[in-house]
Amino acid sequence: MNTGPQNDWFDKDFYKTLGVSKDASDAEIKKAYRKLARKYHPDANPGDEKAEEKFKEIGQAHQVLSDKESRAQYDQVRAMGGGARFSAGSGGPGGAAGGGFDDVFSDLFGGGGRTRTRTTYGGGGDVPPDLADLLGGFGGGFGGGGYGGYQPPVKGGDIKSSTTLSFTEAIDGASVKLNMPGGKPLTVRTPIGVKDGQKIRLAGKGKTSPNGGEPGDVILTVHVSPHPVFTRDGDNLRMDLPISFDEAALGAEVKVPTLGGMPVKLKVAPGTPSGRTLRVRGKGVKTKKGTGDLLATVEIVAPKNLSKEAKQAVESFKAATEGEDPRAGLLDKAKAS
Repeated sequence: MNTGPQNDWFDKDFYKTLGVSKDASDAEIKKAYRKLARKYHPDANPGDEKAEEKFKEIGQAHQVLSDKESRAQYDQVRAMGGGARFSAGSGGPGGAAGGGFDDVFSDLFGGGGRTRTRTTYGGGGDVPPDLADLLGGFGGGFGGGGYGGYQPPVKGGDIKSSTTLSFTEAIDGASVKLNMPGGKPLTVRTPIGVKDGQKIRLAGKGKTSPNGGEPGDVILTVHVSPHPVFTRDGDNLRMDLPISFDEAALGAEVKVPTLGGMPVKLKVAPGTPSGRTLRVRGKGVKTKKGTGDLLATVEIVAPKNLSKEAKQAVESFKAATEGEDPRAGLLDKAKAS
């Protein structure tokens, strides 16, 4: 009887391979296997033969311990005391084998008597058919180097979806109902302050695994509609603030809108030019890190239609400020550069 590969197998401690106790639950075994399989998977360790061998050992251990019947048989074998040892006996294939293979397994795997049908297994050795079936299920046999097409559990596929939020919904967060494959909707609460183009991953909400692995994810892409007044700059909100010429020249206190709230008053200093940015603190985007500001960029608006009196007033202003040249030095700067 060819006993070398069998002895080698019975020396293995599959519980130790997975790093679990002998009374570990099915869930603990599954969790330990997944963790180790990800760590030693060949795709994660290209060219690493030791990692590949470790991956095979993990797969073999899981395949034995994850099945209730095979685990019970394995535990019985291990309970014999440090693993079974077999002798071929002196009588050849049909001879007596005191304390040998048949004695050990005649009761363990059924059959009670000494007479049974034999089958040839793995290089000419005779193995009882029930044991051959058991061992053959553990990854393709002893000494063969293969694992019989065994595939570890794979993660299910991801589902891609998209939604469009208004500017205010993106800032405040919103509930979105997604139509999923199979007809069952999925309600999602978007995070506060989500940005245009941001992707949200919903773990475990995707397609189921084809072989008992973790389900895939839903990847939601958020599109944000533009606002007629505000734009976003990180956690700050920006807007253009139109003011009149006299407000810019003389100074003023003007009302400024806020997103979804009451307007606030903002002071414009005398002589404020177009393009200057005024800040209103705490009126921007609220996030977990804090709240941004509202940034108002001044834009001086010239009147399109002047009454006769207004035109005369502007003419008077022009005459009074004749010595003022807003473009002084501009030509010289252009030549110098």
